[in-house]
Formats: sequence, structure tokens, C-alpha cells
Amino acid sequence: MTGQLMRATAMACVLGVPLGTAAAHAEMQLSFYLGAQSSPHSTVKYAEPGDSFSFRAGWEGRSAETPPYYGVRATWWRSENVGFGVELNHAKVYLEDDIRAANNFDRFELTDGINIVTVNAFYRWPGRWASGRLTPYVGGGAGLSIPHVDVQRDGGPKTFEYQVTGPAVAWMAGFNYDINDTWGVFAEYKGTYSMNEADLTGGGSFSTDIITNALNLGVSYNF
Repeated sequence: MTGQLMRATAMACVLGVPLGTAAAHAEMQLSFYLGAQSSPHSTVKYAEPGDSFSFRAGWEGRSAETPPYYGVRATWWRSENVGFGVELNHAKVYLEDDIRAANNFDRFELTDGINIVTVNAFYRWPGRWASGRLTPYVGGGAGLSIPHVDVQRDGGPKTFEYQVTGPAVAWMAGFNYDINDTWGVFAEYKGTYSMNEADLTGGGSFSTDIITNALNLGVSYNF
């Protein structure tokens, strides 16, 4: 599956389901955000024909580099306080250069997205501040990690494909500010945890659990 097809399919799924953090009168909300994302170290277990080892991976997020870090979310507010929906979080990680070189990797990254797809639940407190325009919220969700795996070692076979690699969870907390009845802006902290086990072209696999932390800024459309 190409990157374009992956993104189009994910976007269609998200736009087909209601989500968000919006004004009290809006039942449905579509949200889009950019942000600054990082990821702490994790242990990678790596195996290929004739060799297996593990190492401590340092990750770089490089949020502003192409492809950028972003997310798209849809929410259906079932009541004034409670909402449900779906989300695609296009986080990414690059193995730090010194660790990559020390382990003889030409490439080791998940950079057309770790692609955390989750079903979410939200709780908000509308009408509290700024004449009712500023609404705090918290949320969490569970789903799958569908990264684009880009790995090559010692000039050998290159793995360059999307894979479903394991379960994932997400959590977030922030504030939404209503500009008018239709549009709003929001700022939030968002974290994810994903368990990833990927197959390698030519045989073998690697596994690692990845945490991401991000500060997001976004815009929401209410209808």
C-alpha cells in the first residue's frame, strides 16, 4: 500500500465517524492538529537470519520535517460532557545516528508514521471560563499501531512497507476555545504507547514498545 493510499484510507475512516472537543451545542466535531513530538528511549529486540541481538534505542521525533507530525480526529458528543470518536495520530521516530551506526543499520525509522489509530472517549467541562468559550477536556483511547517500517542493515534487504504491528493506547488533556458556533481552536498534551513487532524483508523481525509525548495545536470544525 502506498503512503498516499494509506493516508486516504485513514482519512476516510476518520471523516466517516464523529469526534472532538467542541462547543456545548455541537454534536459532531472534526479536528486537525500539528505539534511537537518526542519519544523516550526503548529497548529494541532484533533478529535476522544468522544473527539476533538487542540494543537501547534513542529516538528523534523531528516533528517539522517531511512527513510532519500531525493528527486528525472525529468526535461525536453524546451529551454536554461525554463524547466518543476515532483518531489517526501520525507520530514518527528516527533512530539516533550514533546508535544506528553502532549497530550497522543503514536505516531504522518509522517515519511515514507510527500511525496510531484509536477509538476514543472524552469528558469535558463546558461553560466554565471565558464566557463559556473555553472548555477543558480529557480523553483516552485504544487501538492499533500501523507504522511504515523503514529498516535496512549492512546493505541487506530493505524493509519499506506498512504493517499492523500491535496494540496501542492514547491519552490527552487540553483546552478548546470556541471562536464561533462553527470553528474552534485547541491546545493539548497527547501521549501514546504502542507495542510493535514488525517482520523484515528477507526474514527476521524486530520488536519494541514506543512511547510518544506531544504538545498539539489544532483547529476544530463543529456541525
